[in-house]
Amino acid sequence: MAVKATWDYRGEPKDTEDKFHGNQLVYVGWDQHLMFCAPHCVPLPPDMPFGALVKEVLPGMYDSHPDWSQIDWDRVEWLVDSKPFQPDMDKGLRDQGIGHKSVIRFRTPGLDGIAGAAS
Repeated sequence: MAVKATWDYRGEPKDTEDKFHGNQLVYVGWDQHLMFCAPHCVPLPPDMPFGALVKEVLPGMYDSHPDWSQIDWDRVEWLVDSKPFQPDMDKGLRDQGIGHKSVIRFRTPGLDGIAGAAS
């Protein structure tokens, strides 16, 4: 059901990039691993190399999952803002089109959660 405001509502976002001390918010989700019910939101420097995200940030978010140690990083499929993405591990996030409030999702073929249950 559509909703129509009865007045001209104008809101000011409170989470604009300028409020994060040089960082940008980036959402990261691991598809088929619903032990983590939603993407994590992390403040990251725009010039952080993608490889640093993979090696330094993601383990702190996901290594408690039993599938984590089995990931074949050469086979991981990446999406940024719902579009297929091939990261350059040495280039910064912003240089690859990852901006404030972008959503990075990754899929790990052959690993579909605990006992294949997407959990």
